[in-house]
Amino acid sequence: MKTNFMTDQGQVRPVNEDAGGVFYHTPNQVLAIVADGMCGHNAGEVASSLAVRTLENKWNSIPDNLQAEDAAAWIKEAINEANKIIFDHSRNDAALEGMGTTIVLAICTEDYLAIGHVGDSRAYLMKNGNINQVTEDHSLVNELLKTGQISEGDAEEHPRKNVLLRAVGTEENVEADIHTFTWQEGDTLLLCSDGLINKISDEEIKRLYSTEKDNETWSKELMHAANERGGEDNITLAVVRYEHPDQSGDALC
Repeated sequence: MKTNFMTDQGQVRPVNEDAGGVFYHTPNQVLAIVADGMCGHNAGEVASSLAVRTLENKWNSIPDNLQAEDAAAWIKEAINEANKIIFDHSRNDAALEGMGTTIVLAICTEDYLAIGHVGDSRAYLMKNGNINQVTEDHSLVNELLKTGQISEGDAEEHPRKNVLLRAVGTEENVEADIHTFTWQEGDTLLLCSDGLINKISDEEIKRLYSTEKDNETWSKELMHAANERGGEDNITLAVVRYEHPDQSGDALC
């Protein structure tokens, strides 16, 4: 697997409330995470960091060659653990009351992708020249859109666009959406916070993508485009490309 992780404060926010990373267990067994601390809540940066640290610690103790049938259970358990830790911290410290975070994570192996998410951070799969959004936002606007109460145009400018219906750490229990996919050589996974997707359309993400570009170059182009258009929010993305390390002679990056 070839990977890249990048996060940026943006042009407006005083702090970066996003967190994430890419964590190798073996060269072909990777965990990628993006977490977006909830804007408007206390200590969003604490919530996102706690979530990522909890997941990373749990990932360090997984068995080699985790099978697809066990990956969904692992993701559910890991997100529940992160939820409990964040919720307990918020109850025990008044300064942290109400904090929460989105989460989107992926277990990436040669055999499968297992993706879990809560909130509106997204996962996209670039496959055969197409872009596929493989997560569905847990947001008020998306629910209104699905039920036909607003149009796609309305959704773009809706005044409650940032209202989430699910988040990690804000309630005692949380339900994550978890899906498993197949992928193959050349496919690329993109995880990102809404600081990117609120500035760049799916078609633009696809246009900037090329299998000829390395992950870092593509990541920088996406980040630059979001900041050039105002960068009002923090911007975070993780990229994993299905590519054997010896295919190009490059080291893992």
